[in-house]
Amino acid sequence: MYEYAVAWEWLSFAARWFHVITGIAWIGSSFYFIALDLGLVRRPHLPPGAYGEEWQVHGGGFYHIQKYLVAPAQMPEHLTWFKYESYFTWLSGFLMLCIVYYGGADLFLIDRTVMDLAPWQAIGLSLASLAVGWIIYDQLCKSPVGRNTWGLMVILYVVLVAMAWGYTQVFTGRAAFLHLGAFTATIMSANVFFIIIPNQKVVVADLIAGRTPDPKYGVIAKQRSLHNNYLTLPVIFFMLSNHYPLAFATHFNWAIAALVFLMGVTIRHWFNTTHARKGRPTWTWLATVLLFIAIIWLSTVPKVLTGNEETSMTPREQKFASNAHFGAARDVILARCSMCHAAEPVWEGVNFTPKSMKLETDREIAAHAREIYIQAGRSHAMPPGNVTDISPEERRLLTAWYESAITE
Repeated sequence: MYEYAVAWEWLSFAARWFHVITGIAWIGSSFYFIALDLGLVRRPHLPPGAYGEEWQVHGGGFYHIQKYLVAPAQMPEHLTWFKYESYFTWLSGFLMLCIVYYGGADLFLIDRTVMDLAPWQAIGLSLASLAVGWIIYDQLCKSPVGRNTWGLMVILYVVLVAMAWGYTQVFTGRAAFLHLGAFTATIMSANVFFIIIPNQKVVVADLIAGRTPDPKYGVIAKQRSLHNNYLTLPVIFFMLSNHYPLAFATHFNWAIAALVFLMGVTIRHWFNTTHARKGRPTWTWLATVLLFIAIIWLSTVPKVLTGNEETSMTPREQKFASNAHFGAARDVILARCSMCHAAEPVWEGVNFTPKSMKLETDREIAAHAREIYIQAGRSHAMPPGNVTDISPEERRLLTAWYESAITE
């Protein structure tokens, strides 16, 4: 049974690696085509129906690219579709959500000081929020509001900020940020799956059948692509944020999330304007820096005290706390780990609890049994550089504690 933890860790690593690979492919192609589209130049010699062209040099050769708003008079033999990058990025991300947050709901998804949920309730809320988010967004785009692209983006921003606040009222801070990224990424990938690719297929089918395609399909797809363009950088921030407690584990984490979306807009505006050869709006970098400084300040605002946050142990936590090896293992953890993993770390240079993982009470230690087993028992990842001189015997004791508890 205890080898399950090792296998699960490797499965998580494989899913994360796959997610990063597909994410690079999707974001890379998306950013490239946005830059290409904005940099197109209209010239007199263009073929009938061509919107613009661009010359590029890369890899020792030259590329001559032309864009047709609808399609050329004759369809080429081979047509490359850019869609699977998006699909597999979402699928691999959802797989990671299942492995880390659904598989470890008691530890990573649920914070009983925020909302006392059963794992099935938390997972149900998670799935429902992703589905409902897409439905709300899609209906807004199809409503009269959707005719004004920038007005629609303002309303979308309000929805995203509301979701940021809502997630922090239900899940752990880490899970709230992760879900905000998943919520946004679901909208982006669904745009590709339900709108952009189907619209392009309608145009291709019309051309093959000899019909004149309706330009509205390209206009709709263009609007959704614009949304995806401005949402990409915040999604990356939220996916990386689980490594930085000052982002997700502070009192105003939802306000930090709101500012992150604005930073995504200012950064992309600079690139989009530059690629369109409309100047270099350097003010966007000043705005980004000021927004980031505001985020840093928000992360230092003390959490409002609401009393004792210690809650009763879950059955799983009781299993580890009642094990015969727990007393000895706790002594090792308190001696070798708690100087950093504390509400107020005492180790020089460590000002905040690493990954917001406190190991001071029986409940906290029992709750993080698997992480302790992987990080300090089966591997030498913790303490970093073995700065607290944990001995091989102590590591074996931590391993024996977890393995005996999990097989009981």
